[in-house]
Amino acid sequence: MSDYKLINASEIGEYVYCNHAWWLQRVHNLQSTNVRELAAGTAHHEAHGRAVGRSVQARKAAVALLLAGTATLLLWMMG
Repeated sequence: MSDYKLINASEIGEYVYCNHAWWLQRVHNLQSTNVRELAAGTAHHEAHGRAVGRSVQARKAAVALLLAGTATLLLWMMG
């Protein structure tokens, strides 16, 4: 077994965002002091993600309704 630690994608993202913060947390095991702000940011991003998901679903429904309406109109005009 090797002494290497696996680094996951989120850890790479943390390093790219701020390598000094990553180093303080991973090497010196220092935790962030702005926990409340981080939690608020996480909650905000989760809410935004849900809103984006709802808008994607609404857009898909709108396209489906537009296609159904167009098909209905074409059938009506041909009949």
